[in-house]
Amino acid sequence: MPRILDRYIFREIATTWLGVTAVLMLILLTNQFARVLGDVAKGKLPKDAAFDVIGLSAAQFLTILVPIGLFLAVMLALGRLYRDSELPAMMACRVGPADIYRPLCWLLLPLAVSVAWLSTDIGPRALLSIERVGAEARRAADLTSIEPGRFVTVGSSGSVVYGENIRDDGLMENVFLQRRRADGSLEIVVARLGEQVESDDPDVRLLVLHDGRRYEGIPGTTEFRVVEFLEHGIPYRLPSLDTPDPRPRAMAFAVLLQSDDLSHIAELQWRIGLPVATIILGILAVPLSRTQPRAGRYGRIAIGLLVFIIYLNMLSAAKAWVEQGTLAPSLGLWWVHATALLFALGLLAKQNMVFRRFRS
Repeated sequence: MPRILDRYIFREIATTWLGVTAVLMLILLTNQFARVLGDVAKGKLPKDAAFDVIGLSAAQFLTILVPIGLFLAVMLALGRLYRDSELPAMMACRVGPADIYRPLCWLLLPLAVSVAWLSTDIGPRALLSIERVGAEARRAADLTSIEPGRFVTVGSSGSVVYGENIRDDGLMENVFLQRRRADGSLEIVVARLGEQVESDDPDVRLLVLHDGRRYEGIPGTTEFRVVEFLEHGIPYRLPSLDTPDPRPRAMAFAVLLQSDDLSHIAELQWRIGLPVATIILGILAVPLSRTQPRAGRYGRIAIGLLVFIIYLNMLSAAKAWVEQGTLAPSLGLWWVHATALLFALGLLAKQNMVFRRFRS
């Protein structure tokens, strides 16, 4: 009989977790898809890299979706069992909290290990890959990728190029180019034709314009120079693929372990804390899911979401305090986890679930 109950409770929680996580992932990916399309429309990201970025973003989202999905799944699954009077009937047959946590651990422990892997390895690598995919795509882009009638940013200097039409041989017709120089002056070029030419430097390309006019000067003044030309080559530097100083979120776990920088310590504690938070949320969801028989299945979800939001916001605040030096790294984010765990144990004690199990 205990094995049948274990399988039954596990199946209820596992299927609910899969559904909740899939729905949350769909919502986040839809939002991310809209952002990526916006970047593509603005010329910040090539069309070919859109789906790669969305796929890599899914790996990052799982780091947070797995804990919240498990938390909501436990509350929904056990809430249904309370509503249908199944759990009260089990408790009348001496089913205690250990009998609920045992099948829960079959799912909780593997998910906590998965979150640890995602937060320490997969997530940071996915973030680096997203940045590299964008850089490689922008670097590989040439004038044939410019859509006629659209202003496109080219190169790392932010030059803006417009071509009224793109011929089959790759030449642009009726070209407009604007770029700002290091001295603050503005250069605007209009030409009848334009093409891209490779240079000796692999990091530099040339935009060669034919039969046009160049305007140079400082906006707001009357000092402008106008130059007419038959052929004019404008170099532009390609985006760099190197990331010499990655953000803490994208740094390798081993690098964070060896660093004494406060921002790195805060990031390290955040990553280690995610699997810890997964376990605490799993423990916390059991007492929070307890409802009266025939009560609404979603009656405690609002309370559970409020608890989760407070927990997550306190972790984010503690991380910021560690980065700013307001909070000692030794205390770090651990006091938030400890408070959440004590809160969960307090709820269990209040409902007489733990003590009743120990007295039996």
